[in-house]
Amino acid sequence: MLVIQQRIAPRDTWDAELHLTFEARSKSRLRCFTTTGEEVGLFLERGQPPLHDGECLQARDGRVVRVCAKPEQLLHVTCANAFELTRAAYHLGNRHVTLQLGDGWLRLPDDYVLKAMLEQLGATVELIEAPYQPEHGAYGGGHHHSHAGDAEFSYAPRLHQFGIRQ
Repeated sequence: MLVIQQRIAPRDTWDAELHLTFEARSKSRLRCFTTTGEEVGLFLERGQPPLHDGECLQARDGRVVRVCAKPEQLLHVTCANAFELTRAAYHLGNRHVTLQLGDGWLRLPDDYVLKAMLEQLGATVELIEAPYQPEHGAYGGGHHHSHAGDAEFSYAPRLHQFGIRQ
């Protein structure tokens, strides 16, 4: 089994490829297979952002493995104008839907309920198959405003310290 525990900077060459859905790229522990069928065990640091298309990993044996975003069934959303697109994004965000943002479009995993809602809002919704790389989000981990260093960052952001008054 090819054991991978480390993310590395992108490389021009690699020894193997992993084609993974967004859900699989979001896991820190995963059993999967390279494109040639070799079994892989991912043991990445927990709490990190999802792997992104083109990211490289280093296996315990020194080999470089490139991650590729596997095409998925997605809803591709467009609207007549920026206001309507913003409104669609607002309603999806209100439902905590992960979104991939583009210039004049939104993408989200295929869901018939959300598709009906978007069409009711006047959006044009098309079913496509494409790699999915949604926004990571403001609370995605790895970013904070502490100046004490990462080792000192052991508290939840104040927004989530319930019961504490300031």
